[in-house]
Amino acid sequence: MPPGDLLAEWEGMAVTDGRHLFLEGGAGVEIAAVRGTRDILPGESRLWAWVEEAARRTCARYHYEEIRTPIFELAALFARGIGEVTDIVEKEMYTFVDRGGRELALRPEGTAGVVRAVLEHKLYAGPLPVKLFYVGPMFRYERPQAGRYRQFTQFGVEAFGSADAALDAEIISLGISFLTEVGLKEWELRLNSIGCPVCRGPYRELLRSRLEPLRHELCVSCQQRLDRNPLRVLDCKEEGCRRLTEGIPPIDEYLCPECRRHWESVQEHLNALGIPFRRYPRLVRGLDYYTRTVFELVTIGLGSQDAVLGGGRYDGLAEMMGGPSVPAIGFAAGLDRLLLGLEAAGTLPEPGPEVDLYVARVGDVPQAQVLRLVTELRRQGLRVDMDFLGRSLKTQMKTADRLGAVFTLVVGEGEWERGEVLLRRMSDGSQEVLPREGLAEKVAERLAAAQAIARGEV
Repeated sequence: MPPGDLLAEWEGMAVTDGRHLFLEGGAGVEIAAVRGTRDILPGESRLWAWVEEAARRTCARYHYEEIRTPIFELAALFARGIGEVTDIVEKEMYTFVDRGGRELALRPEGTAGVVRAVLEHKLYAGPLPVKLFYVGPMFRYERPQAGRYRQFTQFGVEAFGSADAALDAEIISLGISFLTEVGLKEWELRLNSIGCPVCRGPYRELLRSRLEPLRHELCVSCQQRLDRNPLRVLDCKEEGCRRLTEGIPPIDEYLCPECRRHWESVQEHLNALGIPFRRYPRLVRGLDYYTRTVFELVTIGLGSQDAVLGGGRYDGLAEMMGGPSVPAIGFAAGLDRLLLGLEAAGTLPEPGPEVDLYVARVGDVPQAQVLRLVTELRRQGLRVDMDFLGRSLKTQMKTADRLGAVFTLVVGEGEWERGEVLLRRMSDGSQEVLPREGLAEKVAERLAAAQAIARGEV
């Protein structure tokens, strides 16, 4: 029986074109990643680890500490925090009822869960400001497209406890530092203030009065936004809607005195930091909780959806969620889209070596002793792999080369009996014989020297 048929009979599956079909009730169900999700395989996962580590390094410099919240919460948390009439809550959340009858949701964004944690654990009662960051998966049911998945990863930063415009500037500076850290140098900072409930109410009425006579010319989505949140009409990407709103005065002309002082102070701080920005009156962001400062960092190479990082103030969100008044500001960056942008810009790092050292076993050398040797080398902090398939020396050397090993340690039968091994430098083929005694320390020394030469330090 062919192997594929054997597997199908053994597992109760049919095998076609390398994909498995589970047989349930006489029907075949394809076993593959769910649409809108994907597997991040070895090789690509190293890039993810690199960009996530860049986020952690940047946050450490700004003294932001990591928080990890559950990937599912009570659905009501997002309805209250994000807004019941947003597209996320109405159309895009993954919700389910658990055995206890509670309606839960996979988190569609990070801020609401972080605010819930700050309130639940009373972090606002300790030293202020509370500076936090997170890296993790989010879930939204939206149409999959380039850089947009139904499970995606966000890096987010949140700061609680200060309404000072200097904190707005610091948060924006952190975002720019992160993009610079990963090599994204061509960006534009778009900046706006959408005021507070005091000044936003009259501006909403202005929008309604100007656009109501033109309702039939707006897109279907903006006709709904006109009733629910008319500010969102300003952010519409439809050309017809943008044309209809061209003559409407920007919101920053309607700011109350306190919001105006804050808006001017944010710009003053950014100028002091040497951060260029573009005042962008159409920028309102898509979530109901934003107040005052809103911003986006956009880059080239991602088509019309070119924002890689965005955020703003949400001074009233803690109160909306039943807590005390805690001013706050934050941003989120979609790492899926960011990596696409880095690829388009040609700034992704070249893949480095997967291992420092490969150990090739030849002849009847006891495998258990070679594994022990490999373990000793790993305890020296070296990245080491070895052959587990009994392949020829030639094949093992090809494997070492594919893995980018700096050295290959050849453990041959004769050398082993003499208490020796052969160390081969892969770059030039030079070799030296080393005693097995104290081998791990000697190899670590030679590897450190080789890496120093490669860095131009010697």
